[in-house]
Amino acid sequence: MDSYARLLAAIRRPCVTERFGRLYGRQEGTLAFQITRYSRLAKAHEDIFHDNQNQLYMISAPGRTEIGGNHTDHNNGCVLAAAVTLDTLACVAKADDNIVRIHSEGYPEVTVDLSDLSVREEEKGTSAALVRGVARGLADRGFRVGGFHAAMVSSVMGGSGLSSSAAYEVLVSKVFETLYNGQDVDAIARAQLSQYAENEYFGKPSGLMDQMACSCGGLVNIDFKCDPKVKPLQYNFSDAGYQLVVVNTHSSHDDLTDEYAAIRSEMNDVAAFFGEKVLRGVRPEAVFQHMNELREKLNERAVLRAMHFFFENERVNQQVHALQNNDLPAFFTAVNASGKSSWTMLQNIYPAGSRNQPMALALAVAETVLQGEGACRVHGGGFAGTTLNFVPVDKTENFVQRMEHVFGPGSCVVLDVRKDGPCAVFNSEEN
Repeated sequence: MDSYARLLAAIRRPCVTERFGRLYGRQEGTLAFQITRYSRLAKAHEDIFHDNQNQLYMISAPGRTEIGGNHTDHNNGCVLAAAVTLDTLACVAKADDNIVRIHSEGYPEVTVDLSDLSVREEEKGTSAALVRGVARGLADRGFRVGGFHAAMVSSVMGGSGLSSSAAYEVLVSKVFETLYNGQDVDAIARAQLSQYAENEYFGKPSGLMDQMACSCGGLVNIDFKCDPKVKPLQYNFSDAGYQLVVVNTHSSHDDLTDEYAAIRSEMNDVAAFFGEKVLRGVRPEAVFQHMNELREKLNERAVLRAMHFFFENERVNQQVHALQNNDLPAFFTAVNASGKSSWTMLQNIYPAGSRNQPMALALAVAETVLQGEGACRVHGGGFAGTTLNFVPVDKTENFVQRMEHVFGPGSCVVLDVRKDGPCAVFNSEEN
């Protein structure tokens, strides 16, 4: 029996299907869907790479949802985030050379020669840059890297705010860990090297929250003041009668790097006024005391974005406290306040001057449907992409119907929190 036949046989073993339940939830139809998905990916790998004799691995990395702390991480603030039951999945085998070849469904093949791990300007903005950057980050930490063949598929929609790039980076790191090191990199270190790849190799000035949530798994409160401090939280929203529903407005994050960079830059400009690199080092009251000077030297939007940072940091603490005390009304109040602050202070609901405002429309429709129950907010980087909604279970069907009437079939995704970060789900030698 060759490697592919063994891999396909392993997919239906009880120990593997139990892992599917943990990773993807146990809703009706989920198990059958994942068995089909994994089987098709194994077949795609066979058709492309023909690695019949090499050991094959199925490796998964989750997307993430940002629950609190919109644009606070890059100024050393606090966030509340969770890994989710959407993932980027790879069927991989070790290569006999130092070349990485990745075939992602719907995209051109990525080929990276790992003999050169330096930054390449011509690769900026490409998946190849992320692979090379992750390899460099691992090598700098003393880990081995080498070639591999991967067929990938993702349910983390690109440009949707669910962190498809972070899931990709974390997955690539996990592949190197599994194939060449036989051990896991520390979750925080994995997130940091993934961010390094995105900042220095890909060219996007992202914070660390996306990679941390994907790398750690579960529901986590992260404080970025010094070294990141991660506090896992145990809370099940579905047990409390609510579903997490992400609404994809079909507006992409692509080509919005300048908008994101401006948020960080303007926050940093306010911090620099007080001799600090980031806002976490500034006393909130100092901004109010020097507001007119800041308006004259910078602009009102920079001041508003700094105010958002301080208020949002405190809201994260309120959300964590509310969940720890099982106080959902207080939690939802903080979530809704976060969404309003992102709209009015942070100003990342739509690009400046744009008449196309699908996220604003999604939030307005959600408020109408929810009628004071649950909560809704901008999701992730903003300007485009998705909104996050906490919807009562008995209203979920109606909520999805109303939203999909506006944004089209399949625009709503009902999510669960995924307890695990990246993992090798099983391999062709599974017993």
